[in-house]
Amino acid sequence: MDVLGADTVARYVVILMGVLALIMLLAWLVQRFGFLGPALSGRGRRIGVIEAAAIDAKRRLVLVRRDNVEHLVLTGPQGDILIETGIPTSRPDAGPQ
Repeated sequence: MDVLGADTVARYVVILMGVLALIMLLAWLVQRFGFLGPALSGRGRRIGVIEAAAIDAKRRLVLVRRDNVEHLVLTGPQGDILIETGIPTSRPDAGPQ
């Protein structure tokens, strides 16, 4: 049985580190330039939950943004109730968080 020398092991470690660095660089480039499209890269999102607050153990107020308009919804075990709609955002260019 042939035992690997220290130089061979070191060479394999350096090659593995290089391959991992290339994978990380490729992942960064894909995310940075949006090669996956708007749905997967996070750009161009039209809807998002801006904030949520617990009213009690069963009910929550949720502020939802869609196309730069916010909507306030009360959620609970009896169903969801739209409290206020058409709330303009303070920043028109603000997207979902």
